[in-house]
Amino acid sequence: MWRFILFIIAVTILYYFLQFLMKSVPSLRKKAKRDNEPEELIQDPYCQTYIPKGSAVKKRIAGKDYYFCNAECLRKYLEKS
Repeated sequence: MWRFILFIIAVTILYYFLQFLMKSVPSLRKKAKRDNEPEELIQDPYCQTYIPKGSAVKKRIAGKDYYFCNAECLRKYLEKS
């Protein structure tokens, strides 16, 4: 009889412990969804390649934002202009 009572107590504690751990899982799923969303692609004005906006080199020229694939393209674009 005591074994059965201890078993029920252990199962109850395990159940509440797992409930506590599972509360954080949905928030992780939401973050993962945001990470999988496609990023906006922009065109480099110098070499004409498309690159993700988040990894581009940004430069404001004459009040307008330009995005370049690397610093070399930025330098060449400024020399050309």
